[in-house]
Amino acid sequence: MVYTGYEILWLFFVYSFLGWILETVTAAAKQKRFVNRGLVNAPLCVIYGIGAVLITVFCQELTGFWLFAYSVILSTVLEWTAGHLIELIYHERWWDYSQMRWNIDGYVCAAVSAFWGILAVLMMKWGNPLFIHLFGIIPEIPGMVLILSLLILLGIDMGATLIVISGRSKRIRQWKAVDLWLTHISTRFGQKIYSMVNARIRRAYPVADARELEKAVPDVFAYGCCFDKIVWLFILGAFLGDFTETIFCRITVGVWMSRSSVVWGPFSIVWGIAIAAATVLLYKYRDRSDGFLFVAGTCLGGAYEYFCSVFTELVFGKVFWDYSNIPFNLGGRINLLYCFFWGIAAVIWIKALYPGLSRLIEKVPIKTGKLLTWIFIIFMSLNMIVSCMALVRSDQRAQGIEAQHGWQKTMDERFDDERLQKIYPNALTPK
Repeated sequence: MVYTGYEILWLFFVYSFLGWILETVTAAAKQKRFVNRGLVNAPLCVIYGIGAVLITVFCQELTGFWLFAYSVILSTVLEWTAGHLIELIYHERWWDYSQMRWNIDGYVCAAVSAFWGILAVLMMKWGNPLFIHLFGIIPEIPGMVLILSLLILLGIDMGATLIVISGRSKRIRQWKAVDLWLTHISTRFGQKIYSMVNARIRRAYPVADARELEKAVPDVFAYGCCFDKIVWLFILGAFLGDFTETIFCRITVGVWMSRSSVVWGPFSIVWGIAIAAATVLLYKYRDRSDGFLFVAGTCLGGAYEYFCSVFTELVFGKVFWDYSNIPFNLGGRINLLYCFFWGIAAVIWIKALYPGLSRLIEKVPIKTGKLLTWIFIIFMSLNMIVSCMALVRSDQRAQGIEAQHGWQKTMDERFDDERLQKIYPNALTPK
């Protein structure tokens, strides 16, 4: 079943609300009183909505065990990421599974992840069809107005809540305002909101475990696992990934073949994101055993490759790889052997390659490093945008759509089918 953007938005709000009910009822049963467990003030747990949308979009063709398994992995990564972000922003831990078996630092555990997998199967089998039918009853124009209003209100709610949680409302007096009276009013209003949200969070998460702020870091460029280093690793990973795949194709197929994801330069975005994401997700566990990193890399890498395959086909109408002829494959998108390769790559990266590259990056002068970081960001952003436009236009040409707008004519002139075939030799239009 193919979902429209309108339906996806409705599913997001419905499952956010149902998630809020589940969390609130569970908390009420434990604390013997009503508490709002949502991060925002509205009766919504947006992490449930985000998870439901991701599973709905990227698991449409999965059924049975594979739907359960992929949902478990996806929801586990989402919960793990949310836990770290909350701790990073608020310096507290809002849930802790440390007392449960098979947990990872208390952020996630096997039993809860399995529960999310079961909910996902029920959602895809019965929940989504039921809600899509109900959405169809709502007249189109009132439905669009309602969903737009909900989005605006949620945006205001999330923005205000994040500002409060990050502590910026405490610093309103430091803001340079034109009107002192408005500054005074906004200060009082901000403090009132902060008190309200802070009190609600305290009631909802009474056992929140406060964490100490990070210690002062050395005065070097990109120390530790920071933003600048992740950008540099993304660029290096994209280049090394393209180089590795090109050599692999030469050895196995006997031809030199472009493996780039973008139209300018030898960069594989899939590899770049994989390296950056693996660093962010596994940096904290760099001292764990090789077996742990292998299993984590196998699961995360397989899920990530499947995600990329579905995403590129949905957005660009192209299939960039097909493993249908390899045993133990899943819809031709991933296969067991290559999943193991992801696991091996995770061990090699975290244990062998990352430490040396990290030290090398940290030797770059701070000012030079900062400047290069933003040059990388701007260049790669433009590169990806132009590449997306070229691929979208290629799909339009395949459908017989004539160029009417300026960007379409530019893409036809600079990135025709012959040139794109050289850049993306394996790109196929799905049947």
